[in-house]
Amino acid sequence: MRQPRAVVIGAGMGGLTAAVALHRQGWHVTVLERAATLEPVGAGISLAPNSQRSLDVIGLGDDVRALAAWQGDGGLRAPDGRWLSRTSSEAAARRFGGPLVLLHRATLADLLAGHLPDGTVRTGGAATLADPGAADRPARVTTPDGDIEADLVVAADGINSAARAVLFPTHPGPVYSGFTTWRVVTPAPDRPFAAHETWGRARLWGTHPMKDGRTYAYAAAAAPAGTRAPDDEKAELLRRFGAWHHPVPDILAAAAPGRILRHDVRFMAEPLPAYHRGRVALLGDAAHAMAPTLGQGGNQAIEDAIVLAHHVTPGPGDLSPALAAYTRDRLPRTMDVVRRSARTARLFLLSGAPAVALRDTAIAAVSRFGPGLLLRGFDGIADWEPPVRTYASPTG
Repeated sequence: MRQPRAVVIGAGMGGLTAAVALHRQGWHVTVLERAATLEPVGAGISLAPNSQRSLDVIGLGDDVRALAAWQGDGGLRAPDGRWLSRTSSEAAARRFGGPLVLLHRATLADLLAGHLPDGTVRTGGAATLADPGAADRPARVTTPDGDIEADLVVAADGINSAARAVLFPTHPGPVYSGFTTWRVVTPAPDRPFAAHETWGRARLWGTHPMKDGRTYAYAAAAAPAGTRAPDDEKAELLRRFGAWHHPVPDILAAAAPGRILRHDVRFMAEPLPAYHRGRVALLGDAAHAMAPTLGQGGNQAIEDAIVLAHHVTPGPGDLSPALAAYTRDRLPRTMDVVRRSARTARLFLLSGAPAVALRDTAIAAVSRFGPGLLLRGFDGIADWEPPVRTYASPTG
């Protein structure tokens, strides 16, 4: 019997996870990536217990957990160093059934790609969705090497998804959030630090250790869309954050200007009518771009991939019921995370001194009476379980 074929457009974290999950279920998978190499554009990615349990389904969860580096205290701080709310890696692991793992995107990409057959991933060529297909005909993807027909197309082509525009041409797509972000990986500072996120007046900074000894830092600030530093982004970060508490100045001193990534943040304010059409399924930022304020963008893409593979058991026939089930499972959950991320963004975007003082006082007061404040914000997100039981499931 003919082996069913799946084409994945985009070799980001969601696309590669989908490729591994579908391959393990018996699909013949081809991954088409526009970039010349598989090395991801980006710095770090935070994998919460929900995505780790998703990766358990394909046997990779423990490989990720072995890369956990955060130990001891952490929490939310003010720019002068005051702790507004404190927690610990142990408390997070107890509450959600696993650690928070911060790793470089390239590390995760290598881990996923290593579980695919040679030749699965094709780089250096743009792929275009020419026909989404239907119950009685395959989908068709155009590549520089010719057209590919597929029983299933997974559109993991990012926030500017061309496939989304083909499926839902009247949808407005993601909108600007009002803030921009910076990301950088540097050597570890000489002095130790506790993992933290720091909120100022319409500004945010985070610093976290990685298992390989380096440090991942990210920043965000309110800014008009499309603006860039008049000199370079390191100078811009020094202007905005150079006087903040340790280790921020040390991180900035160690950062190479050419290695600092800056991107405006857009999110899917209006949900799509569905995450599928014909034989095509959208996942990750292509379906539900979100603000990074809860660190869930990549995690939700990995969840998408596992749930999609769960529903689309390979075999002849119409995929419509399976793809409809994927939309039913994923659209409400992911849009809830989109909205929660946007609400968190509005809190750090407060700029008036009275409003910021009230915010910080309220966070500190609530934290004194309930130390789990930071963790409670992830209830219903980080404790998610995939639709199949896995060997590392806390309930298993």
